[in-house]
Amino acid sequence: MAVAFFALPPLRGRMGEDIYGAFMFLLTVINYLSILDLGLGRAVTQSMSARIANRKTEELPAIFWTALGMMLAFALMGMAVFFPLIPSIVCKWSRIPPGLQVDAANTLFAAGLGTPFLVLAACLVGVLEAHQKFKRINIIRLPMQTYTFLGPLAVALVSHSLLAPVVALLAGKAVECVVYFVACLWDVPVLRRGVCFQRKLVSQLFVLGGWMSVSSIAMLVLNQINSALMFALLPVAMVGFYATIAEMVIRLLIFPRAWVSVLFPSFSAQHALEAGSIASLYARGVKSLLIFSFPVMLVLFTFAGEALTLWQDAKFSAESAGVMRWLTAGIFVYSLSFVPFSLLQGVGRPDVSAKLHLVEIPFTMVLAWILMKHFGMQGAGVAWFIRCVLETGVMALLANRYARGSGRAIRRSAGVTALALLFMVAMAGTPVLGIRLALYPLEVAVFLLLSWRWLLTTDERLAMTAMVGKIRNSGARIQKSA
Repeated sequence: MAVAFFALPPLRGRMGEDIYGAFMFLLTVINYLSILDLGLGRAVTQSMSARIANRKTEELPAIFWTALGMMLAFALMGMAVFFPLIPSIVCKWSRIPPGLQVDAANTLFAAGLGTPFLVLAACLVGVLEAHQKFKRINIIRLPMQTYTFLGPLAVALVSHSLLAPVVALLAGKAVECVVYFVACLWDVPVLRRGVCFQRKLVSQLFVLGGWMSVSSIAMLVLNQINSALMFALLPVAMVGFYATIAEMVIRLLIFPRAWVSVLFPSFSAQHALEAGSIASLYARGVKSLLIFSFPVMLVLFTFAGEALTLWQDAKFSAESAGVMRWLTAGIFVYSLSFVPFSLLQGVGRPDVSAKLHLVEIPFTMVLAWILMKHFGMQGAGVAWFIRCVLETGVMALLANRYARGSGRAIRRSAGVTALALLFMVAMAGTPVLGIRLALYPLEVAVFLLLSWRWLLTTDERLAMTAMVGKIRNSGARIQKSA
């Protein structure tokens, strides 16, 4: 996020408004291509976690190689469907200026060729998550995510082509996929016993992954609806404003994704061994994510205008600050939905969350279209917030059936979330920077105090205190060694 903060302004300045808007649109299309894993990455994590819990590690190679074969086949079929659609995407379904259309078509063709790497990486990460290799994942992910911004920027400094920065980005994705593959074979030696493709696993993985894929596709559509509709309703330069803010704010989902990447295999393992123990883990997951995410979300919400002015310019801030606040508040609530969503998938019921996501799509499209027609970019932000609140509430209700005993904790978490949103409203109604600077620590302190006394159990307080102590001791050791 720090790299993106410093890299996107010069990238926008180097490209110009139209090329940058087209670049952000093409990145949206590339994100859509990643859904061709059809949920098999999550299905691999769920299947492997259950077998590891039951000490059936001899079955892991078959799952690994069968899933890789299936995902490669899906990627190739997706390419065959995608390539003929490129002219329509560029000329009919977007408002890319005519002078950029040839370059945009070539860029999409290159993106299609990189599809297998985007797809296979999901399976490889799923294998490492099932084995709790989160340190390894982040050692790989951190430099590659950094390159996602620095690579295109470096190329844009020497080329005015739309194609060149995207090719640089896709080359990084290919390297990332290869590194993940080597890490899987290194950290899970049993996978090196030989390639083993089992047809009987195809239907099992396909059914489980199919519903997960429906959710993945629907979530991607839901997260990109606003940007897509803007191309039909607003000038392409305006889309650049919104897409830049959305790109930054949506990356805040790294927090809940990190949280549930740990919880998801644990949900699967505990469900395979003792389903009754899931409720406690589920409640702790929601409460902890709520407590740790609010201070971060509040600072971004509170100082959105000042941050955008420093990051871009006063004009950009005037156009985008309100949108950023709506998106940030929505992300704060939406992030909490990741825990019940992962619970449903971990217990083998991805169909429940998938059906909810399918119902959301037409509702969100109509809502976003109406609000954008009347309020422009601000309407897009409001539509995003409404959808996030509704999805989180319904997802929690659906997950409660599989985590009985967590209801009291979840209801209290909902109350604390409502209080946090009221704190954000207070900040939005305070135009004076000095007052907001004074209010921020006060609101955080009140929020943490109420959460400590009302949300956490005695055991959770002790665990939280021990964790803070470890962090403090680690910091002291680092400072001493320095």
